[in-house]
Amino acid sequence: MKKWLPLFAACLGTLMLLIDVTIVNVALPDIAVDLRAGLSSLQWVVDGYALALAALLLVLGSLADRVGAKRAYLAGLVLFALASLGCGIADTASNLIAARVLQGIGGAAMFATTLSLLHSTYTGRDRGIAFGVWGAVSGAAAGIGVVLGGVLTEALSWRWIFFVNLPIAVLAIALTVSVFPASVRRADKAVDVPGMLAFATAATALTYGVIRGGEHGWSDGRAVTALVLGAAATAIFAVVENRGAAPMFPLALLRNRDFGATLLGASGQTFAAFACTPLVSLWLQQQLRMTPLHAGLALLPMAATAFLVAGVFGRLMHDVAPKWTIGAGLVVVGIGTGLLTVIDAGSSWAALVPGFVVIGAGIGVNA
Repeated sequence: MKKWLPLFAACLGTLMLLIDVTIVNVALPDIAVDLRAGLSSLQWVVDGYALALAALLLVLGSLADRVGAKRAYLAGLVLFALASLGCGIADTASNLIAARVLQGIGGAAMFATTLSLLHSTYTGRDRGIAFGVWGAVSGAAAGIGVVLGGVLTEALSWRWIFFVNLPIAVLAIALTVSVFPASVRRADKAVDVPGMLAFATAATALTYGVIRGGEHGWSDGRAVTALVLGAAATAIFAVVENRGAAPMFPLALLRNRDFGATLLGASGQTFAAFACTPLVSLWLQQQLRMTPLHAGLALLPMAATAFLVAGVFGRLMHDVAPKWTIGAGLVVVGIGTGLLTVIDAGSSWAALVPGFVVIGAGIGVNA
């Protein structure tokens, strides 16, 4: 059993960071009342975390090559724990959003290094088992998040959806220090600072512009400015990476049509699968008057299906070309999303089940 402790440590970190994508969804109504937060602030409580995670994943993955995956993973765990404490004690919506952004930075450092740690720790059949278990845990995280969020919010308070991370993080830190071997450090590798800055600026500006445009309309000045800035930063990133001696993201990879399509498809699938869950949670609690726990249980079919599909097929799918698994996942998630459109003002929570089950199957194929 000792040989699986590194896998356990990696899964703990992954579980925490992915749970925190969804755990806040069922707590949003309570957060709104307690912190007097409007819909815009609530959206940033959700999106601030995702924005930081997405914007810095590539950047921190590149830095991890220089400092070592183990050190980067540990740093991410520590920052994630401190940020979770900050979320739990936040007394205003602004403070909560700021702490959520810090959580996202810690989560990006963890997510960028987990597979590297597993790859360097396990070989052969053990590596396939480790990746399969990690995929199943990833698939289950969304469901665990909404149910755990409902239990903690209803039994204690919304603050405990963040405090619960502290003992888990302490255990993960202790295990990481003791069970992972020292990671190879490429201290001589050049740091692509211009590329990092351009990428982080592009990802942040584009994400903010899309969120702002959705809230205030696409003619809103801030939304237009952010989108223009994001487009300019993307162009600068392309130039820097094309001309740089040690690019963070070699653009030659995009000339491979399979790689480019896989990257675009994976991003689209994640967005399509999870974008609606915060609004569904608000609908369940505000329109249908469900408790946080019941709302979490209503969202469970998607994650339960993802866990089962990932557990059964995950290891087998590693031998299939990503273009096929992601393509199939996109089709299945699209069908599930279409099934959710049957919901109207008179629908009950049961109307969610068919769509969420199908979406969960699509997620599980690629977990």
